[in-house]
Amino acid sequence: MKKKIIVVKGRVQGVGFRYVTKQLADELEIKGTVANQDDGSVYIEAQGSDEQMERFITKLKNNPTPFSKVETIDITDSEKLDNFISFKITN
Repeated sequence: MKKKIIVVKGRVQGVGFRYVTKQLADELEIKGTVANQDDGSVYIEAQGSDEQMERFITKLKNNPTPFSKVETIDITDSEKLDNFISFKITN
């Protein structure tokens, strides 16, 4: 099990990005959270296997909503695993 901190920048707020991120996570059985940030980015904490995380990040990079435009994705590995039981949209 791996945990990643993912910050997505671009046109990712007000376009259904968090909702689609949750759908992708649920589809891939990834646990964690997604939230809008004050700077216009989207912050994701995600836990899953290497394969799940690779597929999740690839899908996020490919502009998962018709109106989103992903410019950058910053990914950081986290040593601390959380006891997420599902994937939730916060804020």
